[in-house]
Amino acid sequence: MARILITEDEDSLRSFVARALRLDGHETYEAADGAEGLERLSESSFDLLLSDIRMPVMDGIELAHRAASSFPDMKILLMTGYAEQRERADDLAAKIVDVVAKPFALPDIREAVARALAS
Repeated sequence: MARILITEDEDSLRSFVARALRLDGHETYEAADGAEGLERLSESSFDLLLSDIRMPVMDGIELAHRAASSFPDMKILLMTGYAEQRERADDLAAKIVDVVAKPFALPDIREAVARALAS
């Protein structure tokens, strides 16, 4: 299965998503903000970056830009609960697989991850 880095500033949501993806057999790693996520990306290889857009220190848009340039083979899937943040991801259309709207149910995020990994 896949190695997935989950970058999300809400601890409970990050843990919730990580547990769900581990049930599907994936290896999950976690970061609380974009800067920590970028650091983790430099330490190991990942198949997928699943990141919130709105986070402190470094947001998911900046993280996605840096990750896409440094790790072009890695898939990127973003999540947001804010419509205006989703629009900010438009310039990343060629670099990301999708933007998942929050709140989501476990089957929704699991399906989005499966689609991202299959693309």
